[in-house]
Amino acid sequence: MKKLHAMIAAALASAAIALAFAPAAFAADPPKAEAKKAELMDINSASEKELMTLKGIGDARAKAIIKGRPYKGKNELVDKKIIPEAVYNDIKDQIIAKQK
Repeated sequence: MKKLHAMIAAALASAAIALAFAPAAFAADPPKAEAKKAELMDINSASEKELMTLKGIGDARAKAIIKGRPYKGKNELVDKKIIPEAVYNDIKDQIIAKQK
């Protein structure tokens, strides 16, 4: 019987320690997926300078993106031959084509 009480006491102590540190786990940063969504660049409104921060987008491609506006979807960058598919694959998770 003493062993049972000792095991129960040890389990309760472990649970108490785990709960003591639990609030720190809940105060962590928001999930990365949510943070990424907030950081998506709208290709329909981004400035030339903003577009040039994307991998593979220089001055000429940024100007071409702006000239081809508006976009119904970000995939139109490839469909309209504004950028090559390889560049699109590098930036597709960083951009969005918002509608007004």
